[in-house]
Amino acid sequence: MVRYLFQIICGVLLFVALFSCEDEGYLSSPDAQLRFSADTVMFDTIFTTIGSTTQHLKVYNPYNEAILISSVKVLGGEFSNFRLNIDGKSSNEAYEVEVPARDSIFIFVEVTIDPTGENMPMVVQDSIEITTNTNRQKIKLIAYGQDFKLIKSKYLETTTWTSEKPYLVYDFVYLDSTSTLTIEPGTRIHFHKGAGMYIKGTLKAEGTFQKPITFMADRLEDTYKDIPDQWNGIILFSGSHENVFNFVNIKNANIGLQAGTIEDEGYATLELKNSRIENMAYAGLFAMKSQISGYNNVIANCGFYAVALLVGGDYEFYHTTIANYWGGYSSRPRNTSSLVLSNTLIVKKSDGSEIQYSGDMKRAFFGNSIIYGNNVKEIELGRDEEKTFNYFFDHCIIQMPDTFNTSNKNHYQNVWKGIKYDPKFIDPYKKFNYALDTISPAKDAGNPEYGKLFPTDILNKNRLSDIGPDLGAFERIEKKNEQD
Repeated sequence: MVRYLFQIICGVLLFVALFSCEDEGYLSSPDAQLRFSADTVMFDTIFTTIGSTTQHLKVYNPYNEAILISSVKVLGGEFSNFRLNIDGKSSNEAYEVEVPARDSIFIFVEVTIDPTGENMPMVVQDSIEITTNTNRQKIKLIAYGQDFKLIKSKYLETTTWTSEKPYLVYDFVYLDSTSTLTIEPGTRIHFHKGAGMYIKGTLKAEGTFQKPITFMADRLEDTYKDIPDQWNGIILFSGSHENVFNFVNIKNANIGLQAGTIEDEGYATLELKNSRIENMAYAGLFAMKSQISGYNNVIANCGFYAVALLVGGDYEFYHTTIANYWGGYSSRPRNTSSLVLSNTLIVKKSDGSEIQYSGDMKRAFFGNSIIYGNNVKEIELGRDEEKTFNYFFDHCIIQMPDTFNTSNKNHYQNVWKGIKYDPKFIDPYKKFNYALDTISPAKDAGNPEYGKLFPTDILNKNRLSDIGPDLGAFERIEKKNEQD
């Protein structure tokens, strides 16, 4: 009797186990199709040997039963440039991956592109193959890559950088005081996170309108195109003379271009022409006791100062647009002025004490220029009474309260201030377009003599073709009516 009872119990347990397995089974139809958030995972231009950002693919199970994926794999296997993380596990292949009913899993994808030595963008392709119930589905993987010349912790002597391939700077590049670095038109220089360019000699970066020179970060994905603080910036040490930046774009650093160093004797000299310095975490142009002449420049969107001219110096700017509409990059609002002029600088030391540096501001001149932004006060003046403090704004729009006193003819001539004189840039917030709208008060408001000195604008448009030169770096030329 006991023996029969034991057999009955075993049979019941086996039935329950089989019934339970059936309840926890998976959809077995060979026609079952998973759904995906995209049929192609695509990466924008990635530098060779430098990893990409992570893209993700969502795998959906649209059915009321769980599905067991037999295999997920990159068809290129261990030789693929692509790397997967499948539902939390890093591997280029996985087996028996469950997708619960009406649920989903994530597959994360990264890519690294190997250098080929070819002077051209590269396309790297592969596929993810997902097999379910003998049904195979594929997701394309595509990445565009670029070969480059690597500059890593490099000390340079006199040399020329050409435009054949982009340069990628890791850590730093340093130019000796006796040397000259010449950069050809069309050259692109990219910097890895934390990298910078340090110039004690002479830097000649002379691009053209057709072939500008670009200094920017090494993350080329679209999501990084306007993000500041991706690299350190360019420093021209005091004693660095005859530097030239012409048709140059500097983007997305901490300090875009620093001229002069407080700890070094002497001063730096710079010609800055037809150039754009944009999206810096701290400052666009940060100068100390230096000598700078510039025209047709746009310096925009910086977390603290667009332009800071400190500890004196000699500065002359014509047809310059300083536009600071910082926002959207950080939760910290900007409460500093876009333009700071000061013949002194107070620095706090690590022990809490302070040290003051002062120098003569021989000249800080702005002609036919715009200083504007999203703060009420966009100019700050700091003065040491014992030192020269000579500044002058001539034919300029400045963002200051209406109550700001501009009656002193030694400092202001034909200056327009307040929201009434908003220059009406075309799109300063989203597209960062600082060209003038047709109703801008900056149109034709410039001093004609300055227009004659600089007859073409940053886009090579003729300033002398209408009533008068416009303020700022851009000349707006209205289209003539068809009947005219």
